[in-house]
Parts: sequence; C-alpha cells; structure tokens
Amino acid sequence: MKELLYLKDDQIKEFIQLLYYAYRETFLDPREILSKKFFGPAHLRALHLIERYPGINLGELIFKLKVTKQSLNRVLRDLIKSKMIKQIQDENDTRKKNLFLDKEGKIFFETVYNSQKKRIFNALKNSSSDSVIKFKDVLNKIIDGKK
Repeated sequence: MKELLYLKDDQIKEFIQLLYYAYRETFLDPREILSKKFFGPAHLRALHLIERYPGINLGELIFKLKVTKQSLNRVLRDLIKSKMIKQIQDENDTRKKNLFLDKEGKIFFETVYNSQKKRIFNALKNSSSDSVIKFKDVLNKIIDGKK
C-alpha cells in the first residue's frame, strides 16, 4: 500500500494509458452496430444518458455531456430522424422538451449495451469483490476530481 503513496509519473502515465485502452475497447465493441445507423460515439453517449435518465431535458443533457447546444443538436436531429428518441413537451414548463428513448431506440440501445456488457461483466466477474469496490471508488474520484 505504501507504494501507492509515492506514485511516479511513469505509473500515472501507465494508468492513463490503461484507462484509454479500456475506454477504447469498450466503445469499439458496438462500433459495427453504430455504423449501420451512421452513428458515432456522440450518439451513443446521448442515448446512454437518455436511457439512464428518462425525461431528461436538453439543458440537463448538455450539462451531463459537457458539450455545446450546437454540437448536441446535430446528434439529437439524427436520433429523432432515426426514431431512436422522442421529445415530449414538459407539462410544467412548455419551453422545455423532455427526451425519451422511443421503441426503436430502446431496442437499439439494448443491442449496443449487450455488446458492451460482455466485456465489463467478464472483467467484474473475474475480479474480487474488493477489487470491484475499490475500482469503482477510484473511478468515481477521477470523475469527481477529488484530490
């Protein structure tokens, strides 16, 4: 455990490289599925958040994705045109539109998710419960930017 207190630059660079490879492989798994619809990683990120947060509005989606409204609009137009998502006007604030996966979007998302799930499931299954808990903790600290 003491060696973790004295992480050297090479160790941190190696960890960043491993994170990159893990991300790359996880998002390469559904590449063929996405390409059939002419979708890319941005479409997948939007679909993922809309699936996780049904009814999310445009502002919340922009905040979670950390993108501009302009860049997100192109992705949303593609998803709406392909009948992957639907926009429903908010009951309380008619200026807001809430986003939901459409029937086609749910089926498509499940197909993509299942292609990614295998890799993640096998990695978690072949790890100790302590490793999984600590890994999740480290990932959350990276995301939150905790020092």
